[in-house]
Amino acid sequence: MQDQMLDRLKGGLYGVAVGDALGGTTEFMSVREVKAQYGYLTEIIGGGVWQLEPGEVTDDTMMTLCVAEGILENPAEPMEAIGRYFLEWYQSRPKDIGNIIRHVFEKYEGDWLESAFIAHADMGQSGGNGSLMRCLPAALAYNDPAEVERVTITQSRMTHYDPRCAEACVIYNRIADRLLRGEELSEAILTEIKGSEYEGIIEDEPDCPPSGFVVHTFRWVLHILLHATDFSDAVQRAANLGGDSDTIGAIAGGLAGIYYGYEGIPAKYAEAILIKDRLDRVVSLLYALRTSSSA
Repeated sequence: MQDQMLDRLKGGLYGVAVGDALGGTTEFMSVREVKAQYGYLTEIIGGGVWQLEPGEVTDDTMMTLCVAEGILENPAEPMEAIGRYFLEWYQSRPKDIGNIIRHVFEKYEGDWLESAFIAHADMGQSGGNGSLMRCLPAALAYNDPAEVERVTITQSRMTHYDPRCAEACVIYNRIADRLLRGEELSEAILTEIKGSEYEGIIEDEPDCPPSGFVVHTFRWVLHILLHATDFSDAVQRAANLGGDSDTIGAIAGGLAGIYYGYEGIPAKYAEAILIKDRLDRVVSLLYALRTSSSA
């Protein structure tokens, strides 16, 4: 069912953007502050700490597109192209950019892995969620699970030296790969977190803040996905957490978007996104790449 595959790919990329745009309103707020100001946020209204336009996305979606476009330019060895798109985006002076990633960009002198190591040493840590938020295109682009994993790890190590970042990205994209092949959401998650530090997130709400630390972020994402009733519920749960809500929304939205498909994303959300033309172009190219490699 190739049309179904296209619906899943488009759902994944739009899911990232919708979760990002919805959650961008409440980033850095507490649950109490979100409730006091918005009740329960369900609409893409912009504003927030970044003074977003309604439907404007942040670094989560923009860096996801950089990874996608780098893969499309050179599917066999995409690191150089991904890095070039990263730097072009950085030079556009974006409103929102994570501290670890900013530090890597400032240190970059031609070797991404070295820059990531230097940033890790300078900052004393590199366990942020910035490579997890953008890794989905590796699962969308490649049919071969080994290629998915190789590119997933590569794009993570370009900016995040901490191995927990690459590990989370690999688990995430293994789940995505299962969803693209038609597996149930809960089954895909529970299979891939078995034996990992995320195994205990099934019933209880995570006992950690919804912070930018990759382990905290991913625990919240998995908890949300295991309990959400549909796409809207997933991204709304993320947005109403506050904290790093745009990134948690983008990461949860990517998997929810694949699972429920583009058709499962409310039109009011998809149509609100300001960069629809770019998303549509990338989706069509990813679909062409994926289907050509499976022919």
